[in-house]
Amino acid sequence: MIPARRPYAPEIAVDLRHRAEADQRARQYLLRTGEAGDLFQVDAENSAWLKAVVAEHGWPGITLVGEQGADDAWLIVQHADREPAFQRDVLALLEAAVDNGDASPRHLAYLTDRVLVNSGKPQLYGTQYAGEGENLRPQPVRDADHLDQRRAAMGLEPAASYDQRMRATYAPTEKEPTA
Repeated sequence: MIPARRPYAPEIAVDLRHRAEADQRARQYLLRTGEAGDLFQVDAENSAWLKAVVAEHGWPGITLVGEQGADDAWLIVQHADREPAFQRDVLALLEAAVDNGDASPRHLAYLTDRVLVNSGKPQLYGTQYAGEGENLRPQPVRDADHLDQRRAAMGLEPAASYDQRMRATYAPTEKEPTA
């Protein structure tokens, strides 16, 4: 049973912001150094905390935590790869929240792909990549001929534009010379 929604909860939104910032710091450290550092600890703590929030309040959508808080909640569950059952459970809640206008369809697309890829299935929206450097590539996509139509329906940019952005961000072709 999903708990009844309560009005805007700024204390949850603030906690979400701090947790999302810790998530991003840990991931930036990994990108810079190639070392996980405290990434797994941050993910575990964030997942446990978000599970408790979801158990008490349901999905922390826009009504409960505002646009930024909803983004932050999605980021935390998106990175909860060590908790696949939690990601699957949240996927159903997120779908209902999107249907009610309380969450972004973009979040649903990314989490759908994450759950599918983590289950060994082809993704629907082409949001998930694997590999490093020049080997960065999208994970397999179901019905690739209609990918951009599905992406557009979820408010996502065309796959070619996304691919270009992903490669510019995560697979730079050349390092700047150092003096």
